[in-house]
Amino acid sequence: MKKYVVAITGASGIIIGKRLIEILCKKHNVYAIVSEAAKIVSKYEIGQENIFTKIPKNVTMYNECDIYKNIASGTCKIQGMVIVPCSMKTMSAIATGFSFNLITRSADVCIKEKRKLIISPRESPISEIHLENMLKLAKLGVYIVPPMVQFYSTKNKQQIIDYICGKILDCLELQHTLYKEWNLE
Repeated sequence: MKKYVVAITGASGIIIGKRLIEILCKKHNVYAIVSEAAKIVSKYEIGQENIFTKIPKNVTMYNECDIYKNIASGTCKIQGMVIVPCSMKTMSAIATGFSFNLITRSADVCIKEKRKLIISPRESPISEIHLENMLKLAKLGVYIVPPMVQFYSTKNKQQIIDYICGKILDCLELQHTLYKEWNLE
């Protein structure tokens, strides 16, 4: 069985990382890392802090503070790593070599060992700093796969369209009610 690492960070889109783990673990071993920020976002996106109520077969769960785990070493032969969603904080740390937790260290190992690393950055709009970090990582061979939608097979197009239109209206500094404002209270 092949081995993959899937990290879920504190950006919106937790459900994408959860679904990817569910798909991969059917045929492969998965080392999953869920950041503390992802647990907070998860409460709002899927209604629970624990992304999995029951850990699927073939999945080993790690905490982001578990820097000493096997996947933090180049001697652990994995086939690749995916960070989905990837927060700008995590992307920035990886782009600058700041290996401060298990997620960023595992990504650093993938880069130095020339293994597949795929990040799915989730932010809108994207700043020049974000673009520079993405370009830097792309030049190192990292796959940049933002969760952009395609409309020909989407069932609930209106919510997707409204969200994107809302982000554009935000850039124009125009008020709208196209999506709910993030609020922890």
